[in-house]
Amino acid sequence: MRGRTATLRDAPFPRRLAGQLIHVNVLDTATRLAAQTFLTAIPVLFVLATLMPQEVRSSVSDSLRTVLGLRGASLDEVKQVLQTGQTTTSDAFGAVGIVVTLLSATSCSRILQRLCERSWHLPHLAGRLAAWRWLAWLLVWLTALTLQGRLRAGFGAGDGLGMVLYLITATLLWWWTQHLLLGGRVPWLPLLPGAVLTSAALTALAWTSRLYIPHSLNRSVAQFGPLGMVFTLLSWLIVMFTAITLGIAGGYVVACQGRLARLLGTPKPGPADEE
Repeated sequence: MRGRTATLRDAPFPRRLAGQLIHVNVLDTATRLAAQTFLTAIPVLFVLATLMPQEVRSSVSDSLRTVLGLRGASLDEVKQVLQTGQTTTSDAFGAVGIVVTLLSATSCSRILQRLCERSWHLPHLAGRLAAWRWLAWLLVWLTALTLQGRLRAGFGAGDGLGMVLYLITATLLWWWTQHLLLGGRVPWLPLLPGAVLTSAALTALAWTSRLYIPHSLNRSVAQFGPLGMVFTLLSWLIVMFTAITLGIAGGYVVACQGRLARLLGTPKPGPADEE
């Protein structure tokens, strides 16, 4: 078995990459992440936003407008949720309901942790050791999403600076995400290729989606009402998490490449690699 593992590690890059993508089940993982984000993380973002001051709710609205390119009917739907939600959220949820909603949203963190572990061929980290990491990841990313609008606008300096800031910030966040969810079992440097690939893919997707998402959202809302927004948003999330899955999984293969592996200090394959 060790010989087979060594052979795979010495195989041509395309073969190793293909094997890695099959191993992590790219489409299945991306679909599960998209579904959990849509069902849990996005509702948490709305719930927390409606409980915050007007400035925070405006920031969430600006971020969603920028990230998804919301305009017209689709933007009106989001603003209506944020405006009416403030008067009903506390009554509908209560403190206990908000905590339960927040904890349920960690399901997205758990799936993402499993993606990182499968990408690096590591055994699953016990829940009692990883629970706080799921919540920490969720809170940091909800905060980051709230600031997306200002970030992508370059804090008023324009889209050029915004693209650079988004690329750098995304790289740092996905670098930290992998290290956090892997429980520090992989050193920082070997995780950098995955962070760079993921942030580059998301940056390209963020700016190209501006050409498609606004028209698709408004057309869907016009045809199907609020339900049309669900279809388009879920499809966009699947595409986004496919890019994330490809970036993290591909980052492992890049980090194990010859001289780069030695430069980054990439760990040698452990028992999980030999399964």
